[in-house]
Parts: sequence; structure tokens; C-alpha cells
Amino acid sequence: MSEIPASPSELPITPATVTGLGLLAKDPAMGNLATKTEGDAIRPFQVNFPESEIEELRRRIAATRWPEKETVTDFSQGVPLATMRKLAQYWTTEYDWRKVEAKLNSYPQFITEIDGLDIHFIHVRSKEKNALPMIVTHGWPGSIIEQLKIIDPLTNPAAYGGSASEAFDVVIPSMPGYGFSGKPATTGWDQARIARAWAVLMKRLGYTRYVAQGGDWGAIITDVFATQGHPELIGFHTNLPGAIPPEINKAAFSGAPAPADLSAEEKRAYETLALTYKNLGTQVFMTWHPQTLYGIADSPVGMAAWMLDHDHLSLPLIVRAFDGEPTGLTRDDVLDNATLFWLTNTSVSAARLYWEGFPKTNLGPKNISIPAAVSAFPDEIIPAPRSWAERAYPKLIYYNRLDKGGHFAAWEQPELLTAELRAAFKSFRSLH
Repeated sequence: MSEIPASPSELPITPATVTGLGLLAKDPAMGNLATKTEGDAIRPFQVNFPESEIEELRRRIAATRWPEKETVTDFSQGVPLATMRKLAQYWTTEYDWRKVEAKLNSYPQFITEIDGLDIHFIHVRSKEKNALPMIVTHGWPGSIIEQLKIIDPLTNPAAYGGSASEAFDVVIPSMPGYGFSGKPATTGWDQARIARAWAVLMKRLGYTRYVAQGGDWGAIITDVFATQGHPELIGFHTNLPGAIPPEINKAAFSGAPAPADLSAEEKRAYETLALTYKNLGTQVFMTWHPQTLYGIADSPVGMAAWMLDHDHLSLPLIVRAFDGEPTGLTRDDVLDNATLFWLTNTSVSAARLYWEGFPKTNLGPKNISIPAAVSAFPDEIIPAPRSWAERAYPKLIYYNRLDKGGHFAAWEQPELLTAELRAAFKSFRSLH
């Protein structure tokens, strides 16, 4: 197991200040939980980066050595120079990290050691009786910031167009190597190990029945979580279903024409999938050599460009945000996440998840036997027609195809995802 110091002063995220050491017995997020051993301790956590770190970030952005403009008018060469210049200008002159820092600190945050590694998480218990516990997992290049917009609507539904009976308790952990979680010092932290850690976390929080949700890596982890036989996990929701039939996946990856026997919906999904496989340059490189990414660890602009170039459908959305067009994401959304990566110096440690887990990733059926719910957003890069979802999840209890939204559903379309989660888990309210 990785040896990670338990003392907050020795954490790898040294700029951050951890306050209130030890378990606060009256903290409502902790309920009646009592820690019995030092290894199981749950330590309250707050974020407070020194102003000198913010000033250094701005200095480095201003010192960027810019390349020449791309020689094309589309996105085939990556993130446009004009977009990155607009991003840098806003980042150094108008962007305010303290707003999202205050937002993070408005929620109960904690760190606990699991399997030798410190895991950071947000834990918000609803005031509503019989709230359904749910663990929500982010992806790359995301973080817990992806989920901030859905916390209040899920935990306090009556204030956001729902009813008290639709309330959730929400647990949002930072994946190993991301945000304020520890950085693994040895190999082995793949999706299966993360899923097992989540089971430990939920048990440590006192939950005996709960559901899970995820997108991007969060969906991959949640799918694996559902195969591990944890009796406490009674169902899950995904917005990136691992539902691609193996023969379809193989053909799309090879670039072959769509099979003739596909329905119209399946053909569209096949074409999207084939295009996705042609546009995974950053992901492929991280799978090969994540440690080589010294440049993005040393340059805020280089890091941000690497993160923006996640996929061929999200990039145009982000570009429009910096062009001043109203989209699901704002400039602050993008820079909140990028700034977190910079201040915690987690660009490379986060990238290692691809080296660990991408070769083991199965985007097809996995013999999952627990109830599953699927929300299909139209701009998802790994699409799943209903026919594929039914084949992958024998206990498919909910499927809905939405009219808008893409890969980062919680971040881009929080109201829609909230409504989806309320609907998907409606039948679970009497089971936990």
C-alpha cells in the first residue's frame, strides 16, 4: 500500500490549510458516526491557498511563450490560439479563485485514509428524513468542482423544484491523485481499487444501503463498482454507459464502415464512437507516458490547453464560452477546475489514472446484476442507444434520451442531471 503521511502538514497539497483536526461529534455531515482507530479517522478539511500562490499563477500565465497561430480554421490541430489568449487574459485580470474556494468551504469536506492513501471528499447530509445516500464520482479533466452545481438541488430538493421525498445524502470524493486526495506513490490505483475504496468510504460513513453515479472516469469506476458484489450498493446511474457491444466496439476502433444491420439510432451512435476513437490524442498519450507531461505541470496555459482538448464535442462548447456565447459552461467553470489542478499540482498525478486504468477499461457489457439507470445526453462521445443499454444492463430500470447536454453532464446541465437522478432512483426510496 502507498505510504501517505496522515498529518495534514505533511500532505502533498502543502499550500492548503487543513483545520479542525479530529472528528467533530456535532458535525451534521457525520451523523452519529464515531471513529474507533486512528487509521479510520475522518478529519474535517478546509481550503485556503495563500495569496502568494495566486500571484505566482498569474505571473506564470503572463510569462507564457506563445506559439504561432494554427494553420487551419477548424479544431483539427487542437485548441485555437485565440481561445487560449482570451482564456489567459481573463485568468489574469478578472477571474477570482476565492469565489469557488468559498463555495467549496461552504460544504462539509473531510479527509480519511483508505488503503494507505488519503481520500478527500465532500459529504452533505440532507435535512430531509429518509434521504437516499449517493456517492458521485467525477472524471478527467474534472474534479469535485464538476459536481458543485448539483449538491444543493439533490440535498434540498424542495428549494429547487422537487419534493422532500426526492432528497439525497451526497458523497463526492476526489479520486486518488486528484484535487485534495493523496497522490499514489506506488502503482495499482486503477478503477477497481478506487471502487473498493469507495465501498470502504461509504461503510465508514455509516451507510448500509446506497446508490452510485458517475460520468467519464466516474462512470467507468461505477460500472466496475457494480461488479464487485458490495451488498450495500443497491443500484447506480450513469451518463456514460459501458454498453458498447464488443463487435461494435472492435469495428469502430478499427475505423471500419458501420455494420449494415444497425438501426438508425445505432448507426448514429456507431459514427460518433468511430469519430471519438480518432480524437483521443490526450488520453492515448497519458496512457503511454503520463510522467513525460512536465510541460503541463510547469505552465498554467499549457495545462489548461491540455485539459480543454478532452474531446471533439466539448472543445467547441468551451471555445464558445470564451467567445462570450451562452453555453452550459462558463469561463469561471473552466477556470475553477483548471486553477484547482494548478494549485494542487495534480496534472501528472491525475494523468497516471490513464496509465493505470485505460488498458483495463471495458466499455462493453460486464455481467452487472444490480439495477442500473442510464441518461443518454445527445453530445456524449461514448453513446448508448437503448438497445445497447438493455443488452449491457439486464436490470435496466430507467433509460432516457435527453434533448441537450454532453459529456460533462453535472457541470454543463446540472438541472437536467438532477431531474434524471430524481426520476432514476424514484423506485429506491422504500429500499434503503
